[in-house]
Amino acid sequence: MDTTRPCGCKGIRTCLICEEEYGISQKDFASIKENNNAYVYCPLCNKAWPGWNVKICEEHPVHSGEPVSFPGIFIQLDFLSVEEEEILMKGIDEMIWDPSQSGRRKQNFGPKCNFKKKKMRLGDFKGFPAFTEFVQDKFNEVEMLRGYQTVEQCSLEYNPARGASIDPHIDDCWFWGERIITVNLLSDCVLTLTLYSGDIKRYNLADVSTYPAVLDQEGKLMVREKRCFELDFPSLRDMKDVIVRIPMTRRSLFVMYGAARYLWEHCVLREDVLERRVCLAYREFTPLYLKDGKHENEGKVILEAAKNFWEHVNSSV
Repeated sequence: MDTTRPCGCKGIRTCLICEEEYGISQKDFASIKENNNAYVYCPLCNKAWPGWNVKICEEHPVHSGEPVSFPGIFIQLDFLSVEEEEILMKGIDEMIWDPSQSGRRKQNFGPKCNFKKKKMRLGDFKGFPAFTEFVQDKFNEVEMLRGYQTVEQCSLEYNPARGASIDPHIDDCWFWGERIITVNLLSDCVLTLTLYSGDIKRYNLADVSTYPAVLDQEGKLMVREKRCFELDFPSLRDMKDVIVRIPMTRRSLFVMYGAARYLWEHCVLREDVLERRVCLAYREFTPLYLKDGKHENEGKVILEAAKNFWEHVNSSV
């Protein structure tokens, strides 16, 4: 069904509401099923261990089976306090939610982008809600986020009553930079990753080899070295049927970079949304829009707007 529906879904995207109303079948990701090739990432030892249920992380440091290395993931548990989470949720729920696809709702603050045409404009972007400013301030306390300049912040709601989920994808690589940040609120969830096997023209993946990487494989800033990330899919041929499950723990900070960012598609499965979950998603520019980049002047306009934090109460933004 190709038309946009009142619930916010369109095309092949569906939620429980439109599936019932229009008799649409939920898209079945046949390759993402509980199987013997699944691994769960443990944020305490930074390795992925055999299994499907993320509660095996509670077994740390006693795990079963042989782990695999999975670079490109950083998780800081208890990044937010209970009080900070309450402040965020109070402000978020005082603002208007917009419908989104696959049963989600969103509040988006950032420039307007056309990823296919590689066009960007300021639009009505005027910065971010003031009650969220402290979150960006806390990024300065994390070494691998040094120099991070937020240019998009999005509140996303996943509600089990709507069958919320998000399809496998890689965040665009022409506009959004290497470090993908998520701050998790209200409940635990799971991010499921599968190795990408499509055309590197999709997601603008080919652009990755045209600008320097921010972090090395260990997550350390590459300040002096100017080396591009290599899209080395052949080296991962033994992982083509592997599924990696990442715990998205309540009040945690999650950063995806490098191999996990560029070589693997990530999704949130409907069955992993057990309670209402809200997350704050943050994006930075690629070097193309930063100092000495090809589109530095365009980037300056967005970065200037991103310095603003406005009061959300009675705001028309």
